Amino acid sequence: MTSQSQEIEAAQQLKASYDDIRAQLRHHIVGMDRVIEELLISIFARGHCLLVGVPGLAKTLLISTLARTLSLSFNRIQFTPDLMPADITGTEVIQEDKATGQRSFKFLKGPVFANVILADEINRTPPKTQAALLESMQEHQVTAGGERHPLDEPFFVLATENPIEQEGTYPLPEAQLDRFMFNVKVDYPSHDEEVDIMKLTTTGDLPEIKTVLGAAEILALQETVRRVPIADPVLRYAVRLVRATRRDDEGAPDWIRDWLSWGAGPRATQNLILGGKARALLDGRFYVSTEDIRAVSHPVLRHRLILNYTAEAEGITSDKIVDRLLETIAPAEDDAGKRPEVLGS
Repeated sequence: MTSQSQEIEAAQQLKASYDDIRAQLRHHIVGMDRVIEELLISIFARGHCLLVGVPGLAKTLLISTLARTLSLSFNRIQFTPDLMPADITGTEVIQEDKATGQRSFKFLKGPVFANVILADEINRTPPKTQAALLESMQEHQVTAGGERHPLDEPFFVLATENPIEQEGTYPLPEAQLDRFMFNVKVDYPSHDEEVDIMKLTTTGDLPEIKTVLGAAEILALQETVRRVPIADPVLRYAVRLVRATRRDDEGAPDWIRDWLSWGAGPRATQNLILGGKARALLDGRFYVSTEDIRAVSHPVLRHRLILNYTAEAEGITSDKIVDRLLETIAPAEDDAGKRPEVLGS
């Protein structure tokens, strides 16, 4: 089989899996096409997702239903103010051997030892408990008693957050926000979608969800995403886009210095490129265009831009800043929507 035919087959396989998953999700979820696409891009790119939206928008239902379509182990952690780090990662207990009478420590795994972790209302627990997920998200392991305990692969943390309720909540620190590949904004449904939601949820039983992918297949698709080529002009466009958010960078517009305290770091560029690769495959292509980079710019950047007081006083949001960045930082004329070999990459 030639390299080009392998590329086409890989793109077709991921697109077919994407279409099958969406078809299964539609049995329980109405609308939310953009949210589902961004969530699956994050999963196939081996990233974590933070879903932000008001209560009652089916964020938790979407994640739990998605886990069932993927035939992966799934644990839900309800974050509360009294939750402790050991309640997430696990704890060591003393175990006695009845035959010899000797005692030893045994590590009891916590709920983080699963493929898909639903961190429900992650901003309701104190920072020390939020930080318990940091090592798991970055290193895919838990360290306890000086021993490392690897997590099962694939591993995803899909967290939900309520943006309107501030009483009894603890905003995620910037270091932990940066661990999330995407910040997915969940909006209210349209009028027609809400009518369909009422029809679906207030009548009989919901249809059964069928399994689409298993762990081995997901790992293989994640490797396929990494192999997608990206032309040098497209890569440089992603770098320019992120560097323009930094106040001290020579390519930053003047209005960035007026509205931002801190910009995005190199992890944002990595996630733009990986998200662009996954989106290209979901679209049936084995190459990345600048349109792919621009399409994932909002979920990648919106939680990595720290606004200053001036921006907040003027009602400027991170999404508005990303909109203006995409208007200001134009892609090169020869890179949008072309295969890498055409560009000489």
